Amino acid sequence: MEAGLPKPTFYYKTSGIWAVFQKDILNEEYLQSLGLNGRQVKAVLFVKEKGKITNKEYQRLNDISNRTATNELTALVSGFAVLKVSGAGAGTFYHL
Repeated sequence: MEAGLPKPTFYYKTSGIWAVFQKDILNEEYLQSLGLNGRQVKAVLFVKEKGKITNKEYQRLNDISNRTATNELTALVSGFAVLKVSGAGAGTFYHL
């Protein structure tokens, strides 16, 4: 947990106990393999660090227009299913 890795899963069966540790798949290489562009990869890594991102932050982070930010964030939510959206209107933000 301290290393930022996903919580391990524990299984118990009559023959023993298993602990399954998973590595963090949300890294630059994996995100690029999904087909995300450089701006989207940068945004997902930003969300990993900060916990969320708004459209305005996405615009500033990538120096792009509102329309481009909206299109790319929408793709991250519905096309790639990497982010989730919460809130509405000016309070909308994106998170893992």
